[in-house]
Amino acid sequence: MKTVLLTGIEPFDGEIINPSWEAVKQFRQRRIGDAQVIACQLPCAFSESTQALNQLIDEHRPALVLAVGQAGGRARLSVERVAINIDDARIADNLGRQPIDTPIAAGGPAAYFATVPIKAMVQAMRDAGIPAEISQTAGTFVCNHIMYSLLHRLAQLGYGAKGGFIHTPYLPQQAAALGNAPSMAVDAIAAGLDVAIRTALQTEHDLQISGGALS
Repeated sequence: MKTVLLTGIEPFDGEIINPSWEAVKQFRQRRIGDAQVIACQLPCAFSESTQALNQLIDEHRPALVLAVGQAGGRARLSVERVAINIDDARIADNLGRQPIDTPIAAGGPAAYFATVPIKAMVQAMRDAGIPAEISQTAGTFVCNHIMYSLLHRLAQLGYGAKGGFIHTPYLPQQAAALGNAPSMAVDAIAAGLDVAIRTALQTEHDLQISGGALS
């Protein structure tokens, strides 16, 4: 049986909830097609997130790794195209660390592209009525760190697993507290992740449709 590793991130920056984990934890013990989903929470901490992620990948040897994180201010599920080899933190992580212009992997590639079919995933989510988009940047905080780390580890292992990252909007209760921010219900996020996982597992070649941005 195939294994899918699905990860969310703990709350950070004073929040008491993180939509990525609230959605991801719904997949514990779930099967999708012929794949068993392993749902885990990663710390919002640079080095520790890599250590935890690498341990999970080495233990489970997943066919697909899909990491999920919060991107407050976005209105859609954002499937990330690329992760860059830099930590440049505007705020501190949950252990108080705030790296500036620090490589994630010394001597590693400048960037990795997602190896999941990002355009097919976005189109499938849209077809299911879930707002989704391709994003050209995963930022330079812990989410980008996690995406780069997972793709770096999969490249090192070289057994053909796919990897990618999806950012979520705030949950409605977070948006309400902030006053004026886009949001998405946790059930909609989870539904989008289900569609994304199924599409990633079933799609060998990505769609050749536009997913670019002007800026």
